Amino acid sequence: MITRLALRSLAHRPWRSAMLLGGYALGVGVMIVLLAIGEALLTQARDERLIGGGSITVLPQGLDVEVMKTGGVGGLFFSIDRARFIYRQLLASPRLAPSISAVAPQIDGKLLYLRTRSGVELPVRATGEIPSRTRAAGAAAPVAAGRWGDDEADRSWMSPTPLELYGDIDHFHLPSAGLANRDSWAEWHYVNVLSKNGRQWAFISYIVAGDVPDGRWGGQLVITLREQGGRTRRFTTSASARDVRFSIGSADVRVGDASIVLRDDGRYALRGRAREEGGPATIAVDLVVSPDPRAYFPGASMGDCSTADRGRSDESCAFSSGYAVAALRAGATGTLCVERDCTYYEGAQAYHDHNWGVWRGVVWEWGESRAGSYTLLYGRVQPPDIATSDAAPLFLFLVDSLGFRALFRPRTISYTDARVIDVDGRSVKAPATAVITDTRGDDTIRVEIAIEDAIATDTRRRLIERGDASAARRLLTPYFIQMKGHSRLSGRVGGSSIRGEGAGFFETYR
Repeated sequence: MITRLALRSLAHRPWRSAMLLGGYALGVGVMIVLLAIGEALLTQARDERLIGGGSITVLPQGLDVEVMKTGGVGGLFFSIDRARFIYRQLLASPRLAPSISAVAPQIDGKLLYLRTRSGVELPVRATGEIPSRTRAAGAAAPVAAGRWGDDEADRSWMSPTPLELYGDIDHFHLPSAGLANRDSWAEWHYVNVLSKNGRQWAFISYIVAGDVPDGRWGGQLVITLREQGGRTRRFTTSASARDVRFSIGSADVRVGDASIVLRDDGRYALRGRAREEGGPATIAVDLVVSPDPRAYFPGASMGDCSTADRGRSDESCAFSSGYAVAALRAGATGTLCVERDCTYYEGAQAYHDHNWGVWRGVVWEWGESRAGSYTLLYGRVQPPDIATSDAAPLFLFLVDSLGFRALFRPRTISYTDARVIDVDGRSVKAPATAVITDTRGDDTIRVEIAIEDAIATDTRRRLIERGDASAARRLLTPYFIQMKGHSRLSGRVGGSSIRGEGAGFFETYR
């Protein structure tokens, strides 16, 4: 009887019946999908290998969600480079304090190999965390017995002292075992200081160069004094390897009687004497450089020598370069004295960076400038085997009083080569202006640079202080141009306009 009534009802109102059946089927389908999603979420919630805790999990850009389960094939190389910089300058920075209550850095399910005293090697899975931060983010596991708290390493990772912070950024390195052109290795501290009137400045470099540590190498202190539109004076002193001291765990360097020492409070003490090239005069430097808090670039490196480091003598690393900035914005206090003529500085505009690598045939674009309350840094290193048309984008790094503000990747710098410089009797064109622009999502930036002074060096001459002692560097652009100028910054970052202007230093090749 029920079957007969159903069939007659369908025959009497076929369209209405079809719609009702379709709606019922759709509802059943939706319910099945929701139950499946709920089961998947429950399964993931019970999976101890899933990274979790807190409200936000930070992952490398472009990472598939499935790779959140570390330990699988897709998670073999899952890491976040410069994690401490991201923690201190981004997630746990004062800028985001109103929005973020706690940040918990973690390494979850990392594959390690444990070797026993008997020589047996076992795969193990390890997890690393900072206990206090994990508890603050509400992701701490219950402790059945004992105490699980921060140790000294956790403290130095989260809140390093100035000595620990700058020592980590600014320590020296050793060239890799399989590095090619080892005689062109060079590593140096570089400091520039600008006078109050903005018309005199000094470039100061403490350099270790050559086939370090077992070949022929040594050190130099190089000081260049420049007066805008006037003369350039260059002072140097050299020391053999036995009179040079540096450490891969410290920023301190000694070249003969000259030294740069990182003090406990994070300030750099510069001392030394050098003799003028082509003249009898000597210069004495006695300066203290004080970095502004949070105004630093943690460092970047190019070139992979890992295969050579593993002892594969049939391969060598053709290129290696590294760069870090411990004091993107700093003040300098002290004296520079040429004989008895001393220039006194009190909180003068200063900058300090650190470079290392092989430099034969290498060229670069570089610049740093203040722009009101902002400070900007841009650069690009071009290895000798890369054509100009294949040059990588620049990076443009922007900081303010709260630290890191934005990172841009401009493709090019638009120069206007309207300036002419005499180099050893030859006229060389140099920039008079430069413009850098970029857009990343809703953020935009424009930097306009007006060059006020420029000097050039023919890099085909012998350049011990650059690590390249060869008689000729076969470059299509052999003239190294050092410039001082005025920059004007404008744009929009994070929904707010940015604007400022100030003095800076810039480098390029022609």
